[in-house]
Amino acid sequence: MGANPYNEMADAEGQVRPHYRGFGQWLEHTPAERVAQKRAEADTLFHRVGITFAVYGEEAGTERLIPFDIVPRILPAAEWKLLSAGLRQRVKALNLFLQDIYHDQEILEAERIPPDLILKNQQYRPEMHGIDVPSGIYAHIAGVDIVRAGEGEFYVLEDNLRVPSGVSYMLEDRKMMMRLFPELFARHAVAPVEHYPDMLLDSLRAVAPQGVAEPTVVVLTPGAYNSAYFEHAFLAQQMGIELVEGQDLFVNGDMVFMRTTQGPRRVDVIYRRVDDDFLDPLVFRKDSMLGVPGLLSAYRSGSVTLCNAIGTGVADDKSVYPFVPEMVRFYLGEEPILNNVPTYMLRKPEDLKYALAHLPDLVVKEVHGSGGYGMLVGPASTREQIEAFRKRIEAAPANYIAQPTLALSACPTFVESGIAPRHIDLRPFVLSGRDINMVPGGLTRVALREGSLVVNSSQGGGTKDTWVLEN
Repeated sequence: MGANPYNEMADAEGQVRPHYRGFGQWLEHTPAERVAQKRAEADTLFHRVGITFAVYGEEAGTERLIPFDIVPRILPAAEWKLLSAGLRQRVKALNLFLQDIYHDQEILEAERIPPDLILKNQQYRPEMHGIDVPSGIYAHIAGVDIVRAGEGEFYVLEDNLRVPSGVSYMLEDRKMMMRLFPELFARHAVAPVEHYPDMLLDSLRAVAPQGVAEPTVVVLTPGAYNSAYFEHAFLAQQMGIELVEGQDLFVNGDMVFMRTTQGPRRVDVIYRRVDDDFLDPLVFRKDSMLGVPGLLSAYRSGSVTLCNAIGTGVADDKSVYPFVPEMVRFYLGEEPILNNVPTYMLRKPEDLKYALAHLPDLVVKEVHGSGGYGMLVGPASTREQIEAFRKRIEAAPANYIAQPTLALSACPTFVESGIAPRHIDLRPFVLSGRDINMVPGGLTRVALREGSLVVNSSQGGGTKDTWVLEN
């Protein structure tokens, strides 16, 4: 996959790539003091707005500012055209897969995916079997993580279909760049992203229960202690809809109502940021204080739409990820536009044997893990860490997948020593409603520690503004 990472801004000869030339010239002619002053201004503004991310298990307070880098990640129009076509295709296939496994299970009968991988998966929800969801859409909001490696080819690293987060940082990063560097936007035709909340609201309204002309849409949050609470409040405010917690809703006669000062008001669409397990204490976790008793019964009756649907997690499980290209072929009769990272499934004896022999070279991930936790990055690990992880794999091989360590592409980034390359990924947000839409770009996450390949905010990563050039 290449030892030297692909550089987003310069080619192998060190020449600035055409789509970065305007920015490169600006950087060359802008005094370092002005750039440093603008970076400090950005920090102050982010603190003032309160854009924080809660980090669990850290002694030094739970709230932390996500570091913001002022060098944008720039994509030319042609690359975005390819990416957006591939994302539409992938999300369409994932929704068809979810519709199928909760209804006819044709892909399992055809043995294109091992049935036990789905039916015994802890994210598979038998309670959803036979429930018809509006327009057959299960994943209304998908965050698909894309990396670039090798000679510059794109790979899908993972699909986030449960409650993907990060879009508020995409919007705030853009607002910050436009405020700090208006001259850059005057000389670049950067595709806008600020209409995302309108696009999201349109998508949510489009999947309202049949016959509801003016749907009431709400954002359901677990509450202020959730790591992404800032985003829940931000999106509700941007869409002009209510932010509610489980205690603000109740079910009566298979309909969901919101408590208001004017009395109960019927709710038609819930953009939920609460995990399946906590949604309805009558069906899932009995001890949940975050959900709404009777919600599944109302959902079954078709009187309310949940976005994303219950049970979408089975399609973003890392053990199911290797089969997404097969879903594209099975449901759409097309070849995948975007490739997966080559993946070893350690439930297979031959893959397990290979992985155990090559642990120092591989990235090993827990199939149910997220946020960069529960993984081994072989080349960055000590012998002791590798041997400890080996024991975990041998005890439960089906819980793991392994992948080659990709040389993730690098983008110039401001660090203490000046400008230096740091590894990045990209999370575009794909919305499925009447059709499949997305704003150009997405959230670029950057691994701020030198040499680190882990970009997750929970692991010390930062973010950049993502520019898609319109010409």
